[in-house]
Amino acid sequence: MHQSVPHLINGEFTVSQSKRRIPVTNPATGLVIAEVPCSTSEEVETAIASAKKAFLSWKETPVSDRARLMLRYQQLLKENHDEIAEILSQETGKVFADAKGDVWRGIEVVEHACNIASLMMGETAENVARDIDTYSFVQPLGVCAGITPFNFPAMIPLWMFPLAIACGNTFILKPSEQDPLTPVRLAELFLEAGFPKHVLQVVHGDREQVDQILTHPDIRAISFVGSAHVGQHIYKTGTDHLKRVQCMTGAKNHMVVMPDANKQQVINHLVGASVGAAGQRCMAISVAVFVGAAKEWIPEVAAKVAEAKPGLWNDEDAGFGPLINPAARKRVLQLIDSGKKSGANCLVDGSDFTMPEYPNGNWVGPTVFSKVTPEMEIYKEEIFGPVLLTMESDSLEDAIQTINANPFGNGTSIFTASGGAARYFQHHIEVGQVGINVPIPVPLPFFSFTGWKNSFYGDQHPYGKQAVRFYTETKTITARWFGNDAASGPNMTINLK
Repeated sequence: MHQSVPHLINGEFTVSQSKRRIPVTNPATGLVIAEVPCSTSEEVETAIASAKKAFLSWKETPVSDRARLMLRYQQLLKENHDEIAEILSQETGKVFADAKGDVWRGIEVVEHACNIASLMMGETAENVARDIDTYSFVQPLGVCAGITPFNFPAMIPLWMFPLAIACGNTFILKPSEQDPLTPVRLAELFLEAGFPKHVLQVVHGDREQVDQILTHPDIRAISFVGSAHVGQHIYKTGTDHLKRVQCMTGAKNHMVVMPDANKQQVINHLVGASVGAAGQRCMAISVAVFVGAAKEWIPEVAAKVAEAKPGLWNDEDAGFGPLINPAARKRVLQLIDSGKKSGANCLVDGSDFTMPEYPNGNWVGPTVFSKVTPEMEIYKEEIFGPVLLTMESDSLEDAIQTINANPFGNGTSIFTASGGAARYFQHHIEVGQVGINVPIPVPLPFFSFTGWKNSFYGDQHPYGKQAVRFYTETKTITARWFGNDAASGPNMTINLK
């Protein structure tokens, strides 16, 4: 019998009473390492009720006390960094260095949450009218929820619940059923840090549990990361039930390569940005657009990508691991086949890659296409695999036009030695996150993660100042204190006098 992943409900880690369970599989070996229960409707209801009750006292906890607890939490995360990364590697297949990066980028957001006192400061203006002052307070919403994806089981939960809870909310976390062990470990350390037991709840399951969270009247805000199709459903359902919703969804990220760029830097960065993490990043570079004479570099890029070695999490020579599950592998292989049939030139073909000692792993080797056009299915779809598409453009303006025509707008980058070209690109590109000689421009936590177009549904983005606004409401007070002056009679207008 395999380990049953516990949920955290009503302040205790317990085994669900549900009989419906989902196997958690090591993607590299195909072996089942645990079973995750689909929390019953009653268990989810208990978790939400517990969080609602806890909010009444947690919101009154002084902001400085909340910050001190968050400081303790970030220290525990750092002390257990490698242990968390090893758990993460076992259930995602990520190589160890990449898994540690996943954990660290989450820790950075927790560090930012430690500054919550200044992030929640309101505003004050004296004498907005005679003897009248106006000031605002930033206050928590109530019970919030996060629905997180498989590809970053440490980073993305840490994008959500630490900031929400630091703001004074309580939180329901529904991690991916494909890799729940990492989020559970994060929750264990959270309680170890000294937070009240009922502030964070963790429930497990699939769409049934998600829909219960989406439609529950006591949940005020929902943050989601995942596929565009599911994101559209969550955004519509959440807003239909008068909740704040932020949904980070699909992507098709382009890197523009100018002929004046440093060729070796381009090649080195493009390899990691395209096939690192087996391409399972919403900010991965899946399309490289070579401008003018830079198109001559494509064979060298392909040769370098071909050297990227898939392997096990503890293989120090491995560049990336397997895909998350057999269905993901099947989809990527179908898209590779589609690219071949549509006329793209397959320079490097990883579709036949195997790991003889682990034949049941979800392996796909590095793959590179040239002569890709926007009409091809392999361009239209988010591949989410170790596949790099290359395109050619006569000018920077044409490259920008190609990118702006794409329905997604998560991230993009340009490699160039020209400040003028970089300035022109950053001004005219219709993408939310732009890198200049940086391939994957994920902002640090004091900024926000700002995808555009079909890559995001909502109006306040994750982490940073926008997330604080997402998880709080502003209360504005207009005040006058009367002295001994005589009343001047009724004011029959809306004006302040």
